[in-house]
Amino acid sequence: MTSSLHETSESPLLRAHGWDAEWQETFTQLADPGTSPARVLRAERGLCEVITAHGPDRVHLLGSPGVGHGLWPTTGDWISMVPATSSTAAHLGSVLPRRTLLARATAGGDSQEQALAANVDTVVVAVSLASPLRHSRTERLLALAWASGATPVVALTKADTHPDPETALEELGPVALGVRVVATSAETEAGVDELRAAISGTVALIGPSGAGKSSLGNRLLGADLLATGEVRAVDGKGRHTTAWRELLPMPDGGVLLDTPGLRSAGVTGSEEGVSDAFSDLEDLAAQCRFSDCAHTSEPGCAVQAAISEGTLTERRLQSYRKLQREAERMAARTDARLRSERLAQMKSMAHQHRAFAKERGLAKNRDLRR
Repeated sequence: MTSSLHETSESPLLRAHGWDAEWQETFTQLADPGTSPARVLRAERGLCEVITAHGPDRVHLLGSPGVGHGLWPTTGDWISMVPATSSTAAHLGSVLPRRTLLARATAGGDSQEQALAANVDTVVVAVSLASPLRHSRTERLLALAWASGATPVVALTKADTHPDPETALEELGPVALGVRVVATSAETEAGVDELRAAISGTVALIGPSGAGKSSLGNRLLGADLLATGEVRAVDGKGRHTTAWRELLPMPDGGVLLDTPGLRSAGVTGSEEGVSDAFSDLEDLAAQCRFSDCAHTSEPGCAVQAAISEGTLTERRLQSYRKLQREAERMAARTDARLRSERLAQMKSMAHQHRAFAKERGLAKNRDLRR
């Protein structure tokens, strides 16, 4: 077992996909004997494509005991896999604890989250300069990025189509506070080296269709490995050339994960992401005269004072309120779902207990009649 683990830790394939000493220690402590580590490159229904110390493989999920714990693998997960035998296919042993999780609320508005990627170190939010800037959407994506636990970076794409990229950089400053913003062009490769210097580890590209994620990703990969497509002239939207999430090693180190364009990006129940994305508002709110200030017409409101002085926009305040309400509703739904699940478990246990007691009573009566 020791020699096998040493072989794993030295595997160039695993190291190229993000394996390190910390993952090695986690695997050693938690994985079952006889299993081997792998990283999920692409998750599909019922199985996932993985990279192992010996190359690509497929791991079956349906019927695997690891899925029974409620953690379905997603792209970027590290897993323990049970190797294939002459009679069985390789299947999931367990999903290792995630360091970070990039997720969004499901489009249906229920309490469920959709995992977009696991164990991401940097989230690059792609914002196209070929279209009018939509700051509220950028703030929403930054809230998702902050909530994941990864480091957000904003890439202004298609800078070659904009008459004044420097002005756009200045405009994004108050929107992406505490975040590195880089103007890039996949066409001229301007800003690509600066972006490389700003990212590290496993890097996820997120943004709407047509934002130029795949084209930018190809520049970071140093080859045209990601499919790209034309943007419709009518509405400036792309055609979802990326159909799934997939991990690819970058030549200078790190791993790139390109994601399909996000039509919707509902925030999860984590209010920390919203707070981090709007740290300026949080700081101002702490200076208000009243701790329960609603930032409307209360005396001594630092938020309204900043709006009057022109250092904060009303639009940003409204965006903050909207995302905060979404996060609160999601958290409330999640709590209600968990309470419902616990209640169902308690009812099931009580039903089983009553059935057992009834059967024991019947058996006792049968013994007495004998």
